This record gives sequence, C-alpha cells and structure tokens, in this order.
Amino acid sequence: MGPVTGDASEVVLSKQDLRAVAAFAAACAEAALGVFEADQPDDARPRAAVGAAWEFARGGERGKSLRDTAWAALRAARNTDTAAAREAAWAAMSAAAAAYLHPLTKATQVKHILGAGAHAARAAELAAGDDPSVGAGHLQQMVRRATPAVVDVLQRFPAAPSGGGRVGELIRLLDTGLRSLTFTE
Repeated sequence: MGPVTGDASEVVLSKQDLRAVAAFAAACAEAALGVFEADQPDDARPRAAVGAAWEFARGGERGKSLRDTAWAALRAARNTDTAAAREAAWAAMSAAAAAYLHPLTKATQVKHILGAGAHAARAAELAAGDDPSVGAGHLQQMVRRATPAVVDVLQRFPAAPSGGGRVGELIRLLDTGLRSLTFTE
C-alpha cells in the first residue's frame, strides 16, 4: 500500500518529487540570471537563491538556506532599475521557493512548480523590448527540459489558475505545454 493522506484534498509528494520540481525551477530561473546581473552586477542574491535550489535538488536539506535566499532574492527584486531585472529576481526567488510546494489539491500550487519558468520567460520578453515571441521561445525550451518526474508531479494538481497578468498567462501556457507531453518508457 502506498502513502496515505488523511485528507482527500491532499497530494502525496515525496522528497524526490520536490527535488525534481526544484531542479526544473532552478534550471528555468538560471536562464534569467544574466538579465538581473546586467542591471545589478554587484548583487549576488538571486544567483544564491538559484544555487540553494540546485543544492536542495541535488540532495541538500530543505531548510533555512532555501528560505533565506528566497527572501533575499525578493528583496533584490525591489532594488532593480528595470522590470526585466525584477522579473529575473522573482524567477530566482520562485526557484528557491519551489521546494515548498504544498501537498494541497489547489490550482494555486501550480505556481510553485511553474513560477520560476514564467518569471524567467517574462524577464526575457521585457529584456527584448516586451516581445512575446521571446517568452514563447523560452517556454518551448522549458518544455523540452522537463523531466517525466516534473510532469508527473504537475499532473497531480489542477490546471493553473486564471488571472495573474502576463506572468499568469505564461504559467498557463507552460502548464498546458507540460501536460501535453508524453514520454516513452
């Protein structure tokens, strides 16, 4: 018999599931670090958040370092000079926070899985003069990068929620793209 939850509205998530999600989020956010660093070359907080997400994904503990670096990346976003850099910092914050995906059957939890990717795609769009085709290209790369484990975790949750402006739209596009994937054994 597999893991049992006390509530039918809960999703069973293993530490390995969380590591897969964190690795995906870190890879997505890492692609946007250059946008942040072009704006704030002396601020390493977003890079540290992505590093903490990678450390967890590779077997580290889910603890203080992840939380602290996520909050620091959020503070770094407030110090940016451009919207693109702010989105890139939010992508890094989202990568570190991905390890805290909650086992609740709620569409909002999809943001923990896909938020880093959506913010990174938005950062790329804005850095390219607000070109949606650039964001779409980034989403395609993310879909190609996804592992069966990430798609499996995503499919345990409802589809991404409505709203959220352009980032919300990017989350929904990424959600749809990932859910359409099929993997051969």
